Amino acid sequence: MDDFSPDRMPETTAVSLAQQKLDAMKIAEHSRCLLCGKDNPIGFKLDFRVIRPGMVLANFPCSRVFQSYPETLHGGVISALFDAAMTNCLFSLGEVAVTAELVVHYLRPTRVDQQAEVVAELQKSSWPMYQMTAELRQAGITLARAEAKFVNRRYATDALG
Repeated sequence: MDDFSPDRMPETTAVSLAQQKLDAMKIAEHSRCLLCGKDNPIGFKLDFRVIRPGMVLANFPCSRVFQSYPETLHGGVISALFDAAMTNCLFSLGEVAVTAELVVHYLRPTRVDQQAEVVAELQKSSWPMYQMTAELRQAGITLARAEAKFVNRRYATDALG
């Protein structure tokens, strides 16, 4: 029997299947999400794209309405971007998980009124835990990084009783 695992598929097929998973799970699980939900009237409506299995990217315009210090994107927005990117990365793998821990390293100010990209990648998976990383970049320069631990949502819910 042929092995049709993502590791053995041609890259374009694996990316296409991962994108289909992400899109379906986003509708089913996150349609009203502030960051990526299409049904949230005031949401950011981020469009995450699978770069390769286990890695996603979205662009963000860094509108001035999200400014904190002059000309600088608010750090809380950056944290939210990381959380959404990591969640969508897990969606692309068919996993529904919630944030257990998020550590953000702000390296340089992120400028408002300039396009940024947020990239997230799965580093390690040991069900029910997932270790993730993410970066925020402008003009190819990494401005912030994050590491996070996510836990399977059903497992977390069952653990609470």
